Amino acid sequence: MGEWWSIEIADGEFSAASWKDTHGRDLIRTALEYGAEDWAWVERPWGVVLELCFPEYQAVGGWEAFRDAPLVKAALDAVPDPVNGLLMYPGRGGSSGARKPRKPKPAPAAAAAALPEPEVREEVIDLAATALLPTAPAAESVVYPARVA
Repeated sequence: MGEWWSIEIADGEFSAASWKDTHGRDLIRTALEYGAEDWAWVERPWGVVLELCFPEYQAVGGWEAFRDAPLVKAALDAVPDPVNGLLMYPGRGGSSGARKPRKPKPAPAAAAAALPEPEVREEVIDLAATALLPTAPAAESVVYPARVA
């Protein structure tokens, strides 16, 4: 399996599709000269993506040599938006999946072994029996007179 690289060109002063029409054949021919095994153009609403596949182990050529070719440098300098309209990265472009599958996630905590229930001790404490409350004798009761406003 080869190593895929993507070149994204976004619309700018002019459309990326017209840039593709002008420089596309030269880029593909140069990629094939440097050992590309496969290629694809992907058109998006915001621009175009060139996907190139180079062999992983290649004695001469490859992605680095393709990227350093004068014709490729000239074509990439002529993109519609030279500041924000050019991205190059390994892998296939846009919304494609990863080359390597993701590692499995650890089991959720709910799958862990349950802890033993703590012992519940039932004790009833009679607070009324333990507290001695003093009681006032009835003869010593105080009655306050009502206030007159």
